[in-house]
Amino acid sequence: MVRLGQHLSLQMKQSPQQVLLSSLLQLPIMSLEQRLSMELEMNPLLEMDQEQELDEELEEKQEESLEEEDDDQVDEENIGEIEQEKQKEEIDWEEILNDQDTYDFRLPREKTEEENEHVEVQLESLIDHLISQLHMANLTPAEVVIGEYIIWNINNVGYLVADTETIAENLEEDIEAIESVLGVIQQFDPPGIGARNLQECLLVQLFQQQPQHELAIKMVRDHYEDFKNKRFERLARDLMVDLEAVKRTMDHITKLNPKPGEGYLSYSNNYIIPDIEVRKEDGEFKIYMHDFNVPQLRINNQYKKMMLDKKKTNKETRDFIRQRLESARWLINSIHQRRATILRTVQAIVEKQHDFFDLGPENLKPMILKDIADEIGMDISTISRVTNGKYIQTEYGVFELKYFFSEKYVTDDGEDVSNKKIKALIKDMVDNEPANKPYNDQKISEMLKREGFPVARRTVAKYREQMSIPVARLRRRI
Repeated sequence: MVRLGQHLSLQMKQSPQQVLLSSLLQLPIMSLEQRLSMELEMNPLLEMDQEQELDEELEEKQEESLEEEDDDQVDEENIGEIEQEKQKEEIDWEEILNDQDTYDFRLPREKTEEENEHVEVQLESLIDHLISQLHMANLTPAEVVIGEYIIWNINNVGYLVADTETIAENLEEDIEAIESVLGVIQQFDPPGIGARNLQECLLVQLFQQQPQHELAIKMVRDHYEDFKNKRFERLARDLMVDLEAVKRTMDHITKLNPKPGEGYLSYSNNYIIPDIEVRKEDGEFKIYMHDFNVPQLRINNQYKKMMLDKKKTNKETRDFIRQRLESARWLINSIHQRRATILRTVQAIVEKQHDFFDLGPENLKPMILKDIADEIGMDISTISRVTNGKYIQTEYGVFELKYFFSEKYVTDDGEDVSNKKIKALIKDMVDNEPANKPYNDQKISEMLKREGFPVARRTVAKYREQMSIPVARLRRRI
């Protein structure tokens, strides 16, 4: 019955207040600051708390003084270092994607000055760009929740880093529903977004082209191994075309974008600013919100008086003020609700993962979104929005809130462990493997079984790919 109730709630049309709260919940702290600053400029019924405004003016003066000192210290050596860093970014598809391919893709042509300028002025994050398209798509509220979860699991290069089975388990949805929404997202701009590997990325782009290049689609879809290993003669024979056609088709494919997520601002490219901090004080865990820079908003009383003064204020102005007043109140209430929801969610996470916060990351327990949703009586969609893109400062470092959610794995002794522990073991094995004879997936599977973790070879391969660890033959060092 509980699940039925949650399902029905997702199908209901959200009120404007609920839409506002949902949008604020998914914003990391810096994005929230920007959003509220924008609201301050747009709505005259909002004003900043005077005490906070004075503090900010003092801070700005101090920062200006420091910036003047810093500007004097910039020299040619620093500029040279910046240029070297830019050159390091010029690497091929394989190296960036850690794809298990041996096909030597040609680097795309050099960008013109005009194109480079276009990339530099891109001021929107990839996540924001995708979520704005998601909300314009013809989807149900339940599908929007799935879409948001998928988008927050797309990396800076543009690839989906969580497998659809895990997403389905976390959101308690059918795998078919996840695949369906993923298919919608893969039609978004930029082309190739949301693919799970390089082959799918290329295919998504090829299918979007009009007219479609049928030979290129067949080559990537049906003969990918021969394609990536440049087996020209075999491709010509199997596709029943001449060598020139094979080479022309390969030229066409190598013009596609292997990194569709590039060119957008990234949350992870900036310094990570934790939204929350957990400290142990007097034997108890205390939770602190890092929202001291968030504008403290209040209603401008001068405009409220104008609205009530029918003699001096005409009806049109009063209606305008009334509308803005309602929006201002919704926003202020949503900010308070956002804060309370995040605190409740984090409190539940800390309680469920007590051993992690007390003893360290190796004590992470398996936990899914539903565990927290049931604990605090909220929808899974709310927990998903709270945990996406937000970070928590702990005694053991800074972690994304999503880190605390993982699949359950049962050992030979019947103990439930997090799949993150399995991944850590795999990484440790790879880090300490013989350089000239690295372990293949089957070998790692056998080693895990000896330690009491019966993990199938296919599961090892899946976890290895999620950690961007290449196959054994590509890890071999002489």
